[in-house]
This record gives sequence, C-alpha cells and structure tokens, in this order.
Amino acid sequence: MGASVRPPMSDLLFSEFKLGRITLKNRIVMAPMTRSRALGNVPADITATYYAQRADAGLIITEGTSPSPDGLGYARIPGLFTDAQQAGWKKVTDAVHAAGGRIFVQLMHTGRVGHEANLPAGARVVAPSAVAMPGEMYTDTKGMQPHPVPHALTDEEVEKTIAEHVASAERAIAAGFDGVELHGANGYLIEQFLNAVTNQRTDRWGGTVEGRVRFAAEIARRTAAAIGGDRVGIRLSPAGGNGGMVPDALTVQVYTQLAKELRAAGLAYVHVVDHSAMGAPKPTPEVLRGIREGFGGTMILAGGFDANTAEAALQEKRGELVAFGRPFLGNANLVKKLKTGEQLRAFDFKFAYTPGAEGYLD
Repeated sequence: MGASVRPPMSDLLFSEFKLGRITLKNRIVMAPMTRSRALGNVPADITATYYAQRADAGLIITEGTSPSPDGLGYARIPGLFTDAQQAGWKKVTDAVHAAGGRIFVQLMHTGRVGHEANLPAGARVVAPSAVAMPGEMYTDTKGMQPHPVPHALTDEEVEKTIAEHVASAERAIAAGFDGVELHGANGYLIEQFLNAVTNQRTDRWGGTVEGRVRFAAEIARRTAAAIGGDRVGIRLSPAGGNGGMVPDALTVQVYTQLAKELRAAGLAYVHVVDHSAMGAPKPTPEVLRGIREGFGGTMILAGGFDANTAEAALQEKRGELVAFGRPFLGNANLVKKLKTGEQLRAFDFKFAYTPGAEGYLD
C-alpha cells in the first residue's frame, strides 16, 4: 500500500475524543469490514483475537452483523439474535476491552442483497419492494446464484423488523459492546428504504421524503430509546452506488430530513462513507452539507484516507473522527504505523472472505 508520511500536524488524529459516554484514545476508527469467518453465523474464538489485535484504534466497528435470520444474506456472516451469538460476541468484547480498546457492533440487515442458500431454515430474502438485486450472490452450497426477487415486507413485517433491530441492540449491550452502529449504507435494507430504486411503496414507508426516511428514523429512535442515543451511531453512503443504489431528485432532501431525525433521536454519531476512492460517484457537497448541518453532531468520515488527508479533514472540521478500512486488514498495528510513517503491509485479498485463520490473524 506504500509508505505513509507522518503529517506535519498530528495533534488531532492521535488525540482523545469523547464519544457519548466513552472516551476514545485517538480519533482513528476501524471501519466495519465483512470477513465471513462466522461458521453457523456465530463469532468464533479467532474473531476475538482478530479484533483484540486491532484494539489500538480509538474505536472498532465490527463487521456487519445481522439482527435477524432474514438479514444473513452472505455466507458465514455473524448474527446477534440468539444466545449462542451473544455469547460468541461476549468473548470478542472481553478481548477488546482487555486490550484497552472500545468496540461498537454494526447491525446489518442485508435485505435483498442475499440468497436463500445463505439463510437459515425458514428465513426469506426481503426488501421494501419486490425488486431483485442485479447480478449474482456467492453461496457455499451452490456457488454463484442469481439474486432472487425479494419478498416485499408487509406493514406488520416492517414493524417486526424494526423490533428485531432493537432487540439485537439490547443483546449487544448485554454482550459488552460499547454501542451499536446501524448500517444504513452500501445498499442494504435501511438504504433500500431510503432509495427509490428499491422502495416503490406508496404506504407510510415510501413515496414521499418522509415515507422513505421513516424506516431508518424509527429504527434509530427506538434503538436510542432502548439503549441510549449516546450508544447508537449510523452509517450512510448517500452516493455509494453499491447494491444497485442510484441517487434521484429527492436524495438531498431525504438525507437532510434523515439527519434531522437522527439529531432528534440523540444519536452519538453519523458515519458517512465516500466510495469514490473505489470508483463510485462522490457524494455531492449539497448532500454532505445537508447531513452535516441537519445532524449537527459528531461525524465519522470514511473513504480512502491516509494520515495526511485524515489530519487535514479533522483540521478543516469536516468531521470529528476518521475511519480506515482496508489498511487495517494487513496492519493490525495500523495506528502505530500511521504515527511513525512506517510502510504499510499489503493485504492479499484472496483471503478476504475465506474461512479460517489464514489471511485473518497472520
């Protein structure tokens, strides 16, 4: 990945930051990254080791973790809706805290991004509307398979899905997490409600700006009421394009309104990801301004940062924390390397989603 030169002004990136009821030892966040090591959808002992190795980050946000059997769209991703899953995650939080770290779990319901072969018995691929995801999905049992047409959630099922998020957040606190991040980005279920490509509803969960925002806002509000808003964050990608998402004429209004709802719910942070470093469109200044001004609180920035650009973003007050993703894969001691300018170790992506310790703990 090349060398990283220590920034001339490193006062902010490596400084403490108060986030809700916890204090972070620096402003470096480990971004959530799927690793597909959870056999049976339960975090393994190697997962505890993996996150503890990276506990020098100010905050770790885990890989996407489903609050529902319906949300386990990818092979071998973890859940947090059973006692066994909760016990597995307790080992992770204990290991991270013992290493001096702080950790939030990311609650990710994949929605239409999935396949029945990856789901447990009785679960379904669901979405706001019956619009199939383009392309194919990998499954362990059948290889690559076309995305199915998802089941369009009924009003009652939408309410049940919101309740599943809240119950999973409560389990997260019981498992020792410092908080939860709601995954409202990357084309998964929450964003599927925000985006007109996947939300073609005309009831209270779609149609208008308020309707498109309601699902995300209700999950945020009810989760905050259950565990405290200062232990809840949300990740957004207003221009990511992942999962077939496409901005439209109401996108700025949708995200501005959502940011205001998140502020009213008292959330700890909004985590905005810019995927342009990976070839996606860049979020417009208008949508970023709408989120920043509408929320008015702590923002985590993510998207292709190094030590210099992260420090500049903090100095320019574009955000308060900066997330690093891929550099953490091959560099468990990334914080130290960012501070010293030591060359980063390249990561072999053939091990990104394979089961076992190889390419994970080494």
